[in-house]
Amino acid sequence: MKIGNPADKRNMAPVDGNVAQAKGERAPVDKAKAAATSADPSVKVQLSSGAEALRGTAENAEFDAAKVERISQAISDGSFQVNAEAIADKLIANAQELLGKTPR
Repeated sequence: MKIGNPADKRNMAPVDGNVAQAKGERAPVDKAKAAATSADPSVKVQLSSGAEALRGTAENAEFDAAKVERISQAISDGSFQVNAEAIADKLIANAQELLGKTPR
């Protein structure tokens, strides 16, 4: 069930009065509003120990471009085989580790 006449809705002005946005045009930039949303240099950010640990491992991680190329080529050729059992085992081990449980 439709309520109202769609023809009446086309002639309505935008609620905030910004006609440029209603017409799909770019609205002028409000410099005061943009300055208020920029980062305040006095804001202090502190990372958790977990975030620090992840940051360290990401910086020290090795990237094997040759391996990536081999896998890409295998996917393109259609010869890439997914070992679903190995993936499932690692997902379960990861979940157990995150939950603080050790596998039995």
